[in-house]
Amino acid sequence: MSTTDQHTPTLTLHAVRDPDQDPVCGMHVNGPLHVDHAGERYRFCSTRCREKFLAEPAKYLAAAATDAPVVAHADHTEKKAPGGTRYTCPMHPEIVHDAPGACPICGMALEPRLPSLDDDDNPELRDFSRRFWFTLPLTVVVFTLAMFGHRFTLLHVETRTWLELVLSLPVVLWAGWPFFVRGIASLRTGHLNMWTLIGTGVTAAFAYSLAATLAPDRFPASFREHGRVGVYFEAAAVIVSLTLLGQLLQLKARSQTSAAIKALLRLAPKTARRINADGSEEDIPLTHVHLGDRLRVRPGETVPTDGEVVEGQSSIDESMLTGEAMPVSKRSGDRVIGATLNTSGSLIIRADKVGTDTVLSQIVQLVANAQRSRAPMQRMADRVSYWFVLAVLSAALITLLVWGLFGPEPSWVYAILNAVSVLIIACPCALGLATPMSIMVATGRAASVGVLFRDAEAIETLRRIDTLIVDKTGTLTEGKPAFRDAVALPGFTADDVLRLAASLEQGSEHPLAEAIVAEAVARGLALEAAVDFESASGIGVRGTVAGHILALGNTALMHEVGVDVSALADQAERLRAEGASVIFLAVDAAPAGLIAVADPIKDTTAEALATLKAAGIRLIMATGDGETTARAVASALCIKEVHGEVRPKDKADLVAKLKAEGHRVAMAGDGINDAPALALADVGIAMGTGTDVAMSSAQVTLVKGDLRGIVRARHISEATVRNMKQNLGFAFLYNALGVPIAAGALYPVSGLLLSPMIAALAMSLSSVSVVTNALRLRRMRLRD
Repeated sequence: MSTTDQHTPTLTLHAVRDPDQDPVCGMHVNGPLHVDHAGERYRFCSTRCREKFLAEPAKYLAAAATDAPVVAHADHTEKKAPGGTRYTCPMHPEIVHDAPGACPICGMALEPRLPSLDDDDNPELRDFSRRFWFTLPLTVVVFTLAMFGHRFTLLHVETRTWLELVLSLPVVLWAGWPFFVRGIASLRTGHLNMWTLIGTGVTAAFAYSLAATLAPDRFPASFREHGRVGVYFEAAAVIVSLTLLGQLLQLKARSQTSAAIKALLRLAPKTARRINADGSEEDIPLTHVHLGDRLRVRPGETVPTDGEVVEGQSSIDESMLTGEAMPVSKRSGDRVIGATLNTSGSLIIRADKVGTDTVLSQIVQLVANAQRSRAPMQRMADRVSYWFVLAVLSAALITLLVWGLFGPEPSWVYAILNAVSVLIIACPCALGLATPMSIMVATGRAASVGVLFRDAEAIETLRRIDTLIVDKTGTLTEGKPAFRDAVALPGFTADDVLRLAASLEQGSEHPLAEAIVAEAVARGLALEAAVDFESASGIGVRGTVAGHILALGNTALMHEVGVDVSALADQAERLRAEGASVIFLAVDAAPAGLIAVADPIKDTTAEALATLKAAGIRLIMATGDGETTARAVASALCIKEVHGEVRPKDKADLVAKLKAEGHRVAMAGDGINDAPALALADVGIAMGTGTDVAMSSAQVTLVKGDLRGIVRARHISEATVRNMKQNLGFAFLYNALGVPIAAGALYPVSGLLLSPMIAALAMSLSSVSVVTNALRLRRMRLRD
């Protein structure tokens, strides 16, 4: 459907429209409901939003151009506000604003998407604190008058009623104003939430009391008690004050969920010591460091940015980023990570990553994104919340009618009080917070031990993994192979084989290639340029050197180019049995020799795999190395299932096959050739020491590349899901018990009725308890 008589206003610079953003409520949607307007397609979350847009498209487009939510999505570029800070909802991360405010879906206060060290002043917390403390004395006085006013004989009943009205007015209309704004917004957008219930409850209590004060004669005699028509200004005032108190406690508790990110941000030093071209040195702000700058890092100082050591030797404490307790020795040629601690010697490094490209910045961004992602369990809670609010509204109406028509006198007074209690005690907020709070705390805790989750789904899924496929090079092994041997067939020497192989490989970044080139350089062999270079992903390389057509790779590549390497079979098997990787060299379609490269197993690999096997995880090795080499390494690590000489497609096919058999599969790897399998697995686990392609394909990154991180990650996954279930269970139980009690279900048995004020206190504490339970994850002890 298309509208033709309206024109879309020009968007201001601080907003970029996401085509999947509902222009009415701001939700991120990709459903079938849409409208084509002024040459653009707009999508909607519901028929109601679509109808509102059709009625007044200019109104909603104008709002979107000024301050409507802007949706953050990985596939779209965002134009940031001049201040650069974007705000999002902890329950609905698809909602993003340029300024603080309330979520249009749940009404919760928005918070910065990426916390900074300068955002301790929460405007929402400051505003609610002012409203709470300024009006708390008025609430206390109103409550005292209502409860004990009949003892003050100097105050006439009517005077006391008017005094309660005057004192409660600023509490309800000023302190409670944000609640009414959010409640009206929930009705306007159709996203019913906690503020719908609170706004309705407070309005009912205050409006009834106001009517009883202004026109008491219009009320039946049964409504009178203690010489006046019963008024409940104290209930409305206390509900507002207790709700404000609950919000203050909740905002303070929620602020602690970003503690992990702030701790990471504090790791970065404020300055760096730069060595100028003339040899002089000066301290400069970290933001002034550029690529290629030479920086001095003295003992006890923090490494300012990522780079390469060009001079000096020292030990670096990387525990703050990797979780590795032992300092790591660094010397010329080694890489260092910004925000790590130089413990002993003096180093000079060359900066090769600055700003948002550093490991620390990427970790912070990854943790922030994971905290804002939504777990599958949360989607269920979101669906329940909407119907829950409708059910509560229905329960309040039923309570009103049942008590009013069949309750004891004064029946309608009881009816109003109980209906208000039902509205106030129900807490969809606790239901909505149950999983986001657990996810935010867990991702921060994981980052502190060198485990980075990309999204909440990975946290929820990892605990159910029953099969782990591991690559060999760089995952089980160090990924830094060392040259072992070169074997030549007649017509070539060992140096010829090494020289030709190194000439072909000198443009490659593969660890095996680096080992070959390094050995050739060390022997002083003259390398020649390679042309027509081609990488056969996962099995080797091809090209031309000095007019000779070369092929360098495993048995699969030799079969592909039609070269028979049986003459080298015995030497190859001997070297493979010793754990070395064997690479064949063919020159002009004939075998020339082989090169053996050994890659030592990581010290922590055996311990990590033993722990995973003890947990019931099925272990499978899949590597591009030869079968014999693969089995030698697998034997040393007690891995029974081995797949050697597999291509990237074969790894992906293995993942697909296992998933088709009903297994929950995780894939751990570090190379480009692992990327398809990492992406296809239920959970992809990349080594932080590997390639960017692998890390971008995986849902979990182990910063140190230590497989013990998988053990930690599973423990975090188990604890987080357990915590989410506790939160959801508490929220459901609280509401399942609270609503019937507030409706008066216990009255026939015990004569007990729940005051709206007690209901407000219970509602506030329910949300705080959910957040507090989630914060326990910060203190969990992790298994190694």
